[in-house]
Amino acid sequence: MSKIHVQCCYSPQPRQVLELTLTLESGTTVEQALALLAPHWQWPAGQITAQGIWGRRVALGELLKDGDRLELYRALRVDPKVARRQRFKRQGAKRSGLFAQRRPGAVPGY
Repeated sequence: MSKIHVQCCYSPQPRQVLELTLTLESGTTVEQALALLAPHWQWPAGQITAQGIWGRRVALGELLKDGDRLELYRALRVDPKVARRQRFKRQGAKRSGLFAQRRPGAVPGY
């Protein structure tokens, strides 16, 4: 059997990314790769909610290919839409986006 190289990425907390390159047998599944990662990265039970390859969610039975980037996803703490609304409210309507203060006489949105 031939060998494949898979880059694995996991972020245990914001602004921290762990990366590890695994050399695996051809025909290895995502589930088998996760079992090999467990001794290297200790994540709390239930923290990993999904997994993906290059940003595309995949099932545990998906076969890995040479050059894949296996990503482990943890649950979001806040809905991204809610977070955006809160940021916009904090900044105020006059300071951001189309409503930002512009030079006098400028057309809104430009």
